[in-house]
This record gives sequence, C-alpha cells and structure tokens, in this order.
Amino acid sequence: MRTPAVQYKRCGWVVLVIAAVGCGEHRNSEQVAQQPSADAGTRAGSVSAAPTSTDGAAADGGALAPDASSAPRPGMLSDAGRAAPAPADSRAGSSAPDAARAGSSASGRSGSNAGSPAGAAGAPAANGGKNARPTLFYLNVSGAVLRANADGSDRKQIVGSAAAGTGPDGIAVDTAAGHIYWTDMGVASRDDGTVMRADLDGKNVTEIIKAGGTFTPKQLKIDVQHGKLYWSDREGMRVMRANLDGSNLETLVVTGSGDADRRDASRWCVGIALDVAGGKLYWSQKGGDNAHQGTIKRAALALPPGQDPATRADIEVLFAALPEPVDVDLDLEHRVLYWTDRGDNTVSRAPLDVPPGTDPATRSDRQIVVKGLGEAIGVWVDAGGDRIFYTSIAGVVGVAALDGSMARSLLTNQGSLTGIALADLPQ
Repeated sequence: MRTPAVQYKRCGWVVLVIAAVGCGEHRNSEQVAQQPSADAGTRAGSVSAAPTSTDGAAADGGALAPDASSAPRPGMLSDAGRAAPAPADSRAGSSAPDAARAGSSASGRSGSNAGSPAGAAGAPAANGGKNARPTLFYLNVSGAVLRANADGSDRKQIVGSAAAGTGPDGIAVDTAAGHIYWTDMGVASRDDGTVMRADLDGKNVTEIIKAGGTFTPKQLKIDVQHGKLYWSDREGMRVMRANLDGSNLETLVVTGSGDADRRDASRWCVGIALDVAGGKLYWSQKGGDNAHQGTIKRAALALPPGQDPATRADIEVLFAALPEPVDVDLDLEHRVLYWTDRGDNTVSRAPLDVPPGTDPATRSDRQIVVKGLGEAIGVWVDAGGDRIFYTSIAGVVGVAALDGSMARSLLTNQGSLTGIALADLPQ
C-alpha cells in the first residue's frame, strides 16, 4: 500500500497540511475504481416519486489520489480540505433587477445554453448555437481556475494561485458579458473570504467582494437576467447575493450567529441552486463529517414581508439526516434535484418536491446515480445534454448520463477539485 500523498488535520478552526502521520481525521487518499452498473435506472432525467433506494450507477472509474502539491494551504478550513477516503464523497425581496441581456438565464445558471434545448422549462437562452463549444470551468482549491472542452480535451489553467486566491470553491460563468466568477474561501478563522471575477480567458482578475464582505463563500450561482450573484457562506452561516459588480451586498438567509453556532457544522451553508423563473432558492447545510446531519432546504427568492433573514418562515426542508451534502444543482425541465455528498462519496438525485406527508429525514426517493467518488464536491447538470459533470477531492472531473449510466473520468490527477460549471463559448 502506498503512503497517502497528503493528510489533513483538523484542530479547532485550523487545517494543517502534514506529512504521513498526525492527529485528528485520517483518510487514505487511495481510490479503487468501480465499474458502471449495467442497469442504471430511468433515462431522460425522470425520477419516480415512488420510494426507491436503488443505486443508479457505479462510480467514477479511475479516481486517483490528489497530488501533494494540490493540498489546501495551512490555516484554511475547507470542505475541500480533507484527504480523499478509501471508497466504500435570487433574490430576497430586494433591488430592482437590471435590464435583461442577451444570453440571460431564467434558471440561475451560467449565461449559456450548454446543451439545453430551446424552450425547455427554465433553460437559458442559447448563445452560441451550432458554433458554440461546450466548455467546462473548474477549480483547484489550492489556487487555480482551469478550463477544458466538455470531453476533457484542451485542458488549461487560466488563473494561477497568485490571482485565484487561497481557496477557490464555487464558480459561475456569464458568457454574454465574457466573465467568470468564483468564490475564494480564504482562511476561515480570519473572516476574509472574497468573490472574484475575470475574463473568460482568465485575464483582468478583479476582487468584486473584498475580505470581510463574506466569511467563507462556497458554491456560487448566477442570475444573468437580473444581474445577480448568489452564494452560500459556510462559517458565515448564511446565504448571500450581490450585483455582478459586487455592489448591493445582501443576506437572504441566516442559520446562526456567534462563535458557538459557528462550531455547529449543521448550520454551515455550502451548496446553492436557483430557480429564478419559479422564484425559489435551494441550498445545503452539510453537517459534520459524514455525520448524517445534512439538510437541503428551499425558500422563496423574495423575503416575506415583515420578516428578516434569520426568522423568515417560508423555509422548507426537502431532505434531512443526509450524510454530508455539498453542492446542489437542478434539472428544472424534469423538476429533479441533484447533489453531491461527501459523506458517502456519491452524486444523488430526487424529485424537487417532498411527497405529501413525508418526513424529510426518512425520504426514500433519493436515488444514488454515481458512487465511489473520492470525496465528491462539485456538480453541474446539463439536462439538455442528458448528462451531469462532477468533481472530487481525489482530482477527478467526471461525467455521466442523468441517470448515472456511462459514468467515466474525463480528467484525473487534477489536484483537490471543488466547483464546476459548463458554458457555451464561441468557436
């Protein structure tokens, strides 16, 4: 057996990168590939509301251990800061929207169609048409913004560690304006998270939310139509948004306050997804490491009159007692929720709506579609292309059909990966 390349040690609010031995959590970064199941369930993105616990497909074949050089930096507490385990991981009430632009999204996704059929419910307007090139943008938590073609070819780093930040985590793309956005978690104990912007080629990097504006920003989504960015703030215990230039910073949801609450990982907001046309916001609260404290919640984009982000009464719990949910995304055409879970190393899906009379903690309609990942983090749903993309701390960018069949690795040995987004770029 090989010695794990890197291990991470959690001590209070600090993560230390150490060599082979240390106290605290130990996870072996070795991965064993699993082969896709012959029968991966229903195609065309549909998910039956009937109870099922069927594992839709097996995992990402060929997941490899992250390079030691890609480990999170000392002092950074992050969901992407654990060594990969052995396998068995739009608007609250607020400002008037900006004028809609060409390529705007009605679903809170990147400003491109990225394979979505024209006219699909909630699908973004097409930008590139036949001349568009579906392109993946993804992040290395050690400090890099990367992109590649949707088949994994032509991979390149477009922003290096000096400009990408201390802990890039969530990414969104506005092809109409020619911008990419990403969150930088910073060092959690310092409350110094930021939100960054650059051109599609990685040039002209700009800090649009400066340190102190957000605590530990995580997954990021964009509402191009109304000129808004939305993100979850983990240690900040809140969901936030701002204009695309960083102005008009708002808090939409608050799940706790103070240091005592900050130590409770069940309050940590991590993933985020938008249904702009439907007026809904979705987010995950991950809980402790594989602690089965995780929840996925939904609320209106508009803050109810007379309520504030900490006391709003419109929050619905869609799932509870999940192992450790991280990023979330939506297939609005079929009304299906997708998410990664770092606790059981999977990508899952389920109907967006809780069946009447069902306890969110005992829902049986969760379908695991990809499993055996080396700490699953990012997920992106391309409903029009009948596929999902995902990333892992083990350094893999993977792709599968919506039902999890045909799961395979597009890229391996990419370092410790976090967010991912798909956008159509001009040829």
